[in-house]
Amino acid sequence: MKIKQISVYQVDLPMKEGAYSWSTQSFAAFDSTVVMIETDEGLSGVGETCPLGPAYLAAYAEGARTGLKQIAPGLIGLNPLDINSIYGQMNLLLKGHPYVKSAIDMACWDLLGKATRQPVYTLLGGKRQDRVKLFKVVSRQDPDAMAQKLRDYQQQGFTQFQMKVGADAVVDIERIFKVAAELKPGNILNADANTGWRQHEAMRVVQAVRDVELYLEQPCLTYEECLAVRRHSNHPMILDECMDSMELLVRGWQDSAMDVINLKINRVGGLTRARMFRDLCIEMGIAMTVEDSWGGEIATAAIAHLAHTVPQEFHFQSSAFHEYSHTEIARGAPVIDGGWMISPDSPGLGVEPKLEVLGDPVYQVN
Repeated sequence: MKIKQISVYQVDLPMKEGAYSWSTQSFAAFDSTVVMIETDEGLSGVGETCPLGPAYLAAYAEGARTGLKQIAPGLIGLNPLDINSIYGQMNLLLKGHPYVKSAIDMACWDLLGKATRQPVYTLLGGKRQDRVKLFKVVSRQDPDAMAQKLRDYQQQGFTQFQMKVGADAVVDIERIFKVAAELKPGNILNADANTGWRQHEAMRVVQAVRDVELYLEQPCLTYEECLAVRRHSNHPMILDECMDSMELLVRGWQDSAMDVINLKINRVGGLTRARMFRDLCIEMGIAMTVEDSWGGEIATAAIAHLAHTVPQEFHFQSSAFHEYSHTEIARGAPVIDGGWMISPDSPGLGVEPKLEVLGDPVYQVN
């Protein structure tokens, strides 16, 4: 089997609730990039990468498409089922930029599943849990509005929540108290600052909410700042944005810097690399939130397949991003049942892109 053609699509994903706000940023829609790989044997695979705006990580939507334009010509004629060789070739063609490579890597796993007639979760090591625990994002708003959203989401059957903070520390303290007051016994809340606080602000917040039962997620930009906050807080710590290499993962384990990591597929470079992070976390006893930066049905399918392969005791939570957007870009998305997600057992990722929604490709390489 050989790669015959690579098509790259651009699609906007508008938010159902009007806007998605975190830290100091807010977006009404996200710009996603979809990749379709077609082979000389008639099979095709799909992948998706959707950076969370241009100022969140060192990744942006136009950069994904520019990077893919650089990589794609060098992949024509290669066997997409030889995933490690494809990854090695991508690294030769473009240094760094893992979020660019993620979409290609995801599409190759989709192809491997279709070619072998197996779901991707089987190829990634096998299903370790039959359904995936979801969390619901409580977007940053007025404290009372956030408390109301938590009440609504609990009525929908969700039991785990990620509330967005990381703006003004004084208001964030109020947000945490008001949202936590609405949490039903046994439900789980984490306050995610998305790097938004300075270290001194984070110290103020953890001191003020020291008696509130919650997880604290990525309070500051750097690993060192987060470690300092960790050492002054009694809350379980989740590290997200700074966990971008296995070297940092091992360092965090050695420093006891975190209890959970947020494993984002496109941040680490795709399912191939995410599988390595998964295995290392399990070996070191670190729990995982398995998700991606953002995306539609395709990215959500990849999240679900990877999360299914994590033993339940190491899986903290996951996201179903397509549930937040008006636009459906693929058929066959994982099934959402209350606060749970279940992947289809069809071959590959189990999703088929809606070309009538994606429109004409931005460019094709063959």
